[in-house]
Amino acid sequence: MGLPGRDGKDGTKGDPGPPGPQGPLGENQGQPGRDGLQGSIGEPGQKGEKGQKGDRGFPGISGSLDHDLHIQIFDLTNHMSNIVGALRLEGKIQTAGGKMFASSGKELDFEASVAACKEVGGRIATPVNEAENNAVLTFVKLYNTYAYLGITMREIGNKLHYLDGTSVNYTNWEKNEPSSNGKEPCIEMYTDGQWNDKNCNQYRLTVCEF
Repeated sequence: MGLPGRDGKDGTKGDPGPPGPQGPLGENQGQPGRDGLQGSIGEPGQKGEKGQKGDRGFPGISGSLDHDLHIQIFDLTNHMSNIVGALRLEGKIQTAGGKMFASSGKELDFEASVAACKEVGGRIATPVNEAENNAVLTFVKLYNTYAYLGITMREIGNKLHYLDGTSVNYTNWEKNEPSSNGKEPCIEMYTDGQWNDKNCNQYRLTVCEF
């Protein structure tokens, strides 16, 4: 008999067979597999029963019945009235038509005057009757200079309006004014209380109302 032949080359790898049955639990248990894909959100459960109503809190004291509060409000109001009265005596404020007018004596252009009054919680003085015009005039005379008013003029038709866009219902023009046909859109007050149309870039007294 001749010698045995050489081993042949390895064949191609076959397909894996089906998994075998799970063996009994033992000490050599394998690692758990990776988590599967997250499932869809389930339907919401049924609404639970309404809980019991909580205990009622202690009743507060009505403002109209709080004697101490009334006293504090009265004292504060009286104190404020005293401050206003003192400032009026010193010429630092004027009151008219339910408004309070004040000026620091600063002279600014129109836009800066509007901004300065807004910064302190007021607005540039806008007299709507003779009494208010006279209140502004007090500061104009005190500082002996002209003041801007919170009124501007449209170029078409010399139509005046307040800064909120509403029409003006009170004027106190100097004779032959306004004369610029809207080309000077700002309004200034002279030292006699009468008005003139003027450019807005001039420096004029800032008077605010509150």
